[in-house]
Amino acid sequence: MLLTILIGSVLLLLCLILVFKINALFALIITSIAAGLLQGMTGTAVVKSIEEGIGSTLGQLVLILAMGAVLGKLLANGGAAQQITTHMVRFFGVKNLQWAMVVTGLLVGIPLFYNVGFVVLVPFVFMICASTGLSVLYVAIPLLTALSVTHGYLPPHPGATAIAILYKADIGKTMMYGGLICIPAIIIGGPLFSRTLKQIKPNPPKGLFNLEFRPENELPGFGVSLMTSLLPVFLIGLATVTLAILEKGSAVGSFIAFIGHPVIALLISTFFAIYTMGIRQGLKMKELMEQAEEALKSITMLLFIIGAAGAFKQILVDGGIGDYISKLALALPFSPLLLVWFIAAAIRVALGSATVAGLTTAGIAIPIMQSTHVSPELMVLATGAGSLMFSHLNDPGFWMFKEYFGLSIRDTIRSWSLMETIVSVVGLIGVLILNIFI
Repeated sequence: MLLTILIGSVLLLLCLILVFKINALFALIITSIAAGLLQGMTGTAVVKSIEEGIGSTLGQLVLILAMGAVLGKLLANGGAAQQITTHMVRFFGVKNLQWAMVVTGLLVGIPLFYNVGFVVLVPFVFMICASTGLSVLYVAIPLLTALSVTHGYLPPHPGATAIAILYKADIGKTMMYGGLICIPAIIIGGPLFSRTLKQIKPNPPKGLFNLEFRPENELPGFGVSLMTSLLPVFLIGLATVTLAILEKGSAVGSFIAFIGHPVIALLISTFFAIYTMGIRQGLKMKELMEQAEEALKSITMLLFIIGAAGAFKQILVDGGIGDYISKLALALPFSPLLLVWFIAAAIRVALGSATVAGLTTAGIAIPIMQSTHVSPELMVLATGAGSLMFSHLNDPGFWMFKEYFGLSIRDTIRSWSLMETIVSVVGLIGVLILNIFI
């Protein structure tokens, strides 16, 4: 009966979003209420469970996403992305341009949300291709693969961070393991795969990329751009490594743990960016705070959807489905990492949203992780990899890629959809290999 309720809940969620076109926020809340009542919970218990789920999820996440959004906005508007791209192309040269795009995607993609990174960096792809004569997708796919992988695997991106919090995974370790897995995923899905796409000729809308790029003498230096972009990664990584070496409770360890907490690391990085990308360039604090407000507005709906996914998770746990699923998973002949990848991939293909797929899967899989003692960090990465599986017509990212590059649906599936699938499958293989050693 409980398994029927779980399957019915997921189908209801899909139906509300795909058939009735209801926003994911409302669809998740309606599904949570229905699942709770069908499990025999009272109306009061359902409401309490929803409140607890939203609070426990967003309580840890709001400041991380808020600071991350503001940091990304400052980096994009301050010229850091343009400086990093220009420097990477110059350093690697035309012969190794694909690797320049990979490194650029990683460096710029870590602090920027995927859509922001896409919009900021894709114009440079067309500019570079116009000057070198190289195929557009040959240059673009390595860049977008790196952006996609950082979005799916690496905190402080919202999806990966929210999943890590739901699984109670260590964010620093998740970044380290994700960094190992993303290397083969990017190489195979980026430079290697893009070599098969040279015959596809993009035809972007006229006027779309007639942009005025800032003169190089008006850009922040490469060193300060790179430092500002990677500061949160450095602080979080420093805390993870240091705490593994120092004794717990030491003064130095406590201080590093404080500045390396994701919230504090992003807060420090945001104020550092306010100086390097704003005040140092002559902007007034009022202008910078206006940029911050724009950034915060852009993540409002995302926060609501993540909170609603937390409510769905809590309903499954409190109603008893979680315990039932964990017992069922123990009887299965394959790894729970493979199971969560399949669940996330199925929801992603059906629904289109990587974020909703990842969060819904985490809500279902938390009891499985607790009963099997599998690494929570690897559960995050397996879920994230599954959530990237085969982006197609129901994914806004599919249409963004199609329209920006002026491709047919067939060519978009041949390039974008297959690239996402490669990243997803290679990510799963990487997780299963890491699981042998962790």
